[in-house]
Amino acid sequence: MLCDVETRSVSRVFVGRSSELSLLGDALARTTASGEPQALLVGGEAGVGKTRLIEEFAAAARAAGALVALGGCIEIGSEGLPFAPFSAILRTLNSRLPEELAAAVGGQEGELARILPELGEAPGESRDDEHGRARLFELTARLLERLARGRTLVILVEDLHWADRSTRELLSYLLHTLHDAGVLLVATYRSDDIHRRHPLRPFLAEVDRMRTVRRAELARFTRDEVRSQMAGITGSEPEEALVERVFERSEGNAFFVEELACSIHDGTLPGLSDSLRDLLLVRVEALPEHTQRVIRTAAEGGSTVEHDLLAAVAGLPEDDLIEALRVAVGSNTLVPTSDGTGYRFRHALVREAVQDDLLPGERTRLNRRYAEALEAEPGLVRAEACATRLASYWYHARDAAKALPAVLTASVTARRRHAHAEQLRLLDRALELWDEVPKDVRLAVRPVDCAEAYPASGCDDDALRYLDLLAEIAVAARLSGDRERAYTVTRRALRALAGEHDPLREAWFLTQRSRLAQSTGRGDGWEDLGRAQELVRGLPPSPVHAAVLAQAAAWGALHAPGPDSFTAAERAVELACLVGEEEVELNARLTLYGLQVSSGDVDGGLSGFRAALDRALERGYSAVVARGFSNLPSHLESVGRSAEAVAATERGLAMTEHFGLKDSRSWVYGNLAESLMSLGRWTESAAAAADCRRLALGSRTRALAASRHADLALLRGDFDTAAEELRVARRDFGSYENQPQYTIPMTRFAYEITVHREGVAAAREVLEPLLTAGFPLDTYSF
Repeated sequence: MLCDVETRSVSRVFVGRSSELSLLGDALARTTASGEPQALLVGGEAGVGKTRLIEEFAAAARAAGALVALGGCIEIGSEGLPFAPFSAILRTLNSRLPEELAAAVGGQEGELARILPELGEAPGESRDDEHGRARLFELTARLLERLARGRTLVILVEDLHWADRSTRELLSYLLHTLHDAGVLLVATYRSDDIHRRHPLRPFLAEVDRMRTVRRAELARFTRDEVRSQMAGITGSEPEEALVERVFERSEGNAFFVEELACSIHDGTLPGLSDSLRDLLLVRVEALPEHTQRVIRTAAEGGSTVEHDLLAAVAGLPEDDLIEALRVAVGSNTLVPTSDGTGYRFRHALVREAVQDDLLPGERTRLNRRYAEALEAEPGLVRAEACATRLASYWYHARDAAKALPAVLTASVTARRRHAHAEQLRLLDRALELWDEVPKDVRLAVRPVDCAEAYPASGCDDDALRYLDLLAEIAVAARLSGDRERAYTVTRRALRALAGEHDPLREAWFLTQRSRLAQSTGRGDGWEDLGRAQELVRGLPPSPVHAAVLAQAAAWGALHAPGPDSFTAAERAVELACLVGEEEVELNARLTLYGLQVSSGDVDGGLSGFRAALDRALERGYSAVVARGFSNLPSHLESVGRSAEAVAATERGLAMTEHFGLKDSRSWVYGNLAESLMSLGRWTESAAAAADCRRLALGSRTRALAASRHADLALLRGDFDTAAEELRVARRDFGSYENQPQYTIPMTRFAYEITVHREGVAAAREVLEPLLTAGFPLDTYSF
């Protein structure tokens, strides 16, 4: 490994960029003075000088006493590595502040290990992972806030145009949610790569609306700046004619100015007529053949490549490899990585030019050699990157039989890191490969992996089947937020099941479609749930059977509470216990005991509810914890125990904060606002409703906050505010508004507003639909 090889061609003089450097300096000063987070996105075409600007700013920030951590998005094939920049950033912080970081992690080492594996072993998977990604994001934000106490923390993210979706979403979360922390976030991206369909484009549009985020675009150098750069590179003032020629040829692009100046100075480029791509290749082609071979090999390995992996693939004797690398680094084509374990191209444009010059067969052969080397010795790369890179190498080696199992394995790794968008992309790739792979290979790949309560394969060898793959895709799509895709996949699977006798799989897909129909506004989902119950009736106990009844009971408790829901909840608890599905059991118990409270056995129901919630806390079932602490104050409020409900929210707020359940904390604040309102403590209730709105991540919690503000406005006689908050609540409740817990309060608000504005006669029309539909059991509290 080479770390101290002398290189040349980069100008020792930092040219221009005074306004951009001033903008970054001002953001740092504001962050330091106010203790409030700031963010700056720096765009510019490839080669314009973004990295050099960031290097200069990082040095200035360190000199000013800031703690600086940098991470770059990594391109592997055509994909990014999930959370790569944040893994690098946390790794830097862990190496510099090991004791502080250990304290700041606050007992959540397992969860944060999904981003930084050095923290320990990630916990086992939950059946219901709806809160997993949001929880990971919140814990990451809290960790950064704690590390920024008493100092300014500068987080630098490079090459955002290569970022995977999970990285973009985590960065967006941090930009939206960091509060009261001296954190300055700076990210760079290639603006010339951001075409209309580029995934970064919506992200940029979103952050443009944020008050604390600024954007800067680096322009090309002027003629005078080109002259200064050339002088810095060559050590003497260039002739004016040469400056003019370089300026015209480079069009002011800093990287091309540098390449042209060095090539002319070295005599490797006698003229300036070649294309700029050829210019980059000419400098590589002037190097010895064995160095060129190593450079070509490195280009196909990724945006960075480890020394040991490169050595395994290059196939050169050690002395020859070291000599080739010394020349490559000395010519400033490759540079050692900051951690001293590998190499990267000094500029991505050089790597792209070298890659583009490879023949298709060369690229396929190199990817196969990378895959074979990594398969033989996985320790050549970091553990968290191994599966993703192996899958990419085999895929680009065009070996479907090897790629399919590698892609499926990588999808498991992505899911365990809560990188569900990347899991979905990998599963889609598996679907693409499916028909190309021989049947014997398909029968040998791993069983379905953690598609919630999905039944184990019926094949004798427990192999993954096509339907099982669709099940994993459906869950990954839902957890990544692509509910429309999930709904389409479940419909496709149900069509494939038509005419087959496979009741457990059909029931599982029906429960998925029911859930998705509700969340996408396609109906209440009861028809699919009813069909699923018919399919599992009379079958031996199974996780699917328990999950179907638990979901049916929960649906009934929300839409039509009564004896049928109670019976379904009891049966779900019984079946879940029989098949060892503890998380399903505890969820069903929450439904059962809530219904028990409503049926009149208040003390028995509350006692059972608290016991189930304590078990969920002990076992770390975050989804059950989230639901339990959201529902317990509501049950207490429904029987008039408002003061007890307020006390319950205190523990709920503490526990949801501990688990990083930010949206659930919003629910708890919404419940607190309701109970404080009942106690006549309107000022405190308004503060709780404001906290509910501040912490809300989803549309339903935003709607809950609006409904609390509407209720308070009506109590104070502010009908205009109440009408606006009602509009917001209806908009954000969306497809969930057909539940009595929402329809009844919304109708009451509309009735009171209409009475005030138009009189009682008009208000009766507002009530008519609700009165005609009737009031289900257990809706008295609404």
